[in-house]
Amino acid sequence: QVQLVESGGGLVQAGGSLRLACAASARTFSMYAMGWFRQAPGKDREFVAAITLTGGNTYYADSVKGRFTISRDNAKNTVYLQMNSLKPEDTAVYYCAGRRTLTGAAGLTTNQYGYWGQGTQVTVSS
Repeated sequence: QVQLVESGGGLVQAGGSLRLACAASARTFSMYAMGWFRQAPGKDREFVAAITLTGGNTYYADSVKGRFTISRDNAKNTVYLQMNSLKPEDTAVYYCAGRRTLTGAAGLTTNQYGYWGQGTQVTVSS
């Protein structure tokens, strides 16, 4: 069992940056692939980024590739999402997700993750 708590959301102007953090309670954090998803009003929750157990592989949605960077610090049980060059269309609630895996594979869909945080609001003004 793992609990996830996001932080770092807020209001930012277009072109600005934010860094989200997700703190995990699990002592075996290094056995969880981690992902970030987002959900805008009236839309389905969508994949943003994912990272494997040791951070050796990362994956991104096309819409954020080159602007967002996912990383993790297993010593701090924390995964990060650095968001640069933000656009109004990035406005959404951002969710951290955890997936316990023995193979190390990261998931790209919501149904591959069993643990979710409560979400943090990111609003980008034009």
